[in-house]
Amino acid sequence: MPWHRKHLLTIEELSLAEIGQIHATAAAFKAILQRNEKKVPALRGKTIVNLFHEPSTRTRLAFEMAAKRLSADVISFDAASSSTQKGETLRDTAQNIQALNADMIVLRHGASGSPLYLSRLLDIPVVNAGDGAHEHPTQGLLDTFTMVEHLGSLRGRKVVILGDVLFSRVARSNIHALTKMGAAVTLVGPSTLVPAWFEDFGVTVSHDLKSALADAEVVMLLRIQHERQVSSHFPSLGEYTSVFGLNRTRAAWLNPRAIIMHPGPINRGVEIDSELADGPRSVILEQVSNGIAIRMAVLYLCAGGQPESVVSATE
Repeated sequence: MPWHRKHLLTIEELSLAEIGQIHATAAAFKAILQRNEKKVPALRGKTIVNLFHEPSTRTRLAFEMAAKRLSADVISFDAASSSTQKGETLRDTAQNIQALNADMIVLRHGASGSPLYLSRLLDIPVVNAGDGAHEHPTQGLLDTFTMVEHLGSLRGRKVVILGDVLFSRVARSNIHALTKMGAAVTLVGPSTLVPAWFEDFGVTVSHDLKSALADAEVVMLLRIQHERQVSSHFPSLGEYTSVFGLNRTRAAWLNPRAIIMHPGPINRGVEIDSELADGPRSVILEQVSNGIAIRMAVLYLCAGGQPESVVSATE
C-alpha cells in the first residue's frame, strides 16, 4: 500500500502495516549501505533542520548521518546559542526555519506534544525525535527492527522492559510498537516507576525480576530519567541496582538465547553491568547502527518517497 503520512509524530497512531513499511524501507536502505555505497541521491536538493532543544548524542548524530546518506543538506540547530535564549518561542523559531526554505524539521523538545503542535502550524513535514516523556518513535522503530532481525516475527515473543518506565518516552513507543506487532510485553521495576495502570496499554506489570526474566527472549534496560523526576522514586541508586540492576547472576535467569538491549545512554553499574553491556548477548551497538537505516526510511517516506521506490530513488 502507498505511504500517505507527511509527519512522523507517534507510533501510537501508526498501523501495523505502516510499521512494516518503515521496517521494509529501512532494510532496503541498510542493504544498500552495506554494499559500501556511502550516499544515495534520494533526497538530493532537500534541506533538513535538526531542531534539538534537549541534549542528544545517538539520535542527533543518527539523523544527521541519515540525512547525509540520503544526499540531503542538514543543519543542526543549537538551542544554547540561538534566539531561544532571548525569549523566542518554538512557534517563531520553527516558522522562521520554514521561511528560510527548509524542507523538513526533526524536533526534539522537552514538552510533550510539541511535534504535533508544529505539524499543525507548518506546511513542511515534522519528525518527532523525542517529546518530553511522551514518545520517541524512531527509537521504538529501530528497537523493533533490531528485534525482528534476531527473532523474526515478534508475534508471541516475550519482551521485558526493565527500569524507569514511568518517565520513559522510549518505553511508551516500544510498548505501542510491540503490542501492535503481537509481542507479549512485561514491564518490570519498582512500583513507583512501573505503576499498575500501565496494564491499560495491554502489557503485564511485574515487580518480580526473576520470574519476569525467566522466559524473556528480549530484555531492554532503561536508565533512570533523573531529569524528568521532580522527586525521588526510590531510596537510592545503590538500592535500585541491588534489586533491579542486571548483573551476571540475574542474567543467568534469562533464556540462553535472549538478547540484551538498551536505548542509551547507559549508566554502567546501575541498570546494567559493563560485562553484559559489552557481552555477546548485547545488541546495543546494533541498535545504534540500525538507527541510521530507520531514520533514512522515515526521512525518505515523510519527504514523499514510497517503500517500493527505494531502488529507483538510489540510482
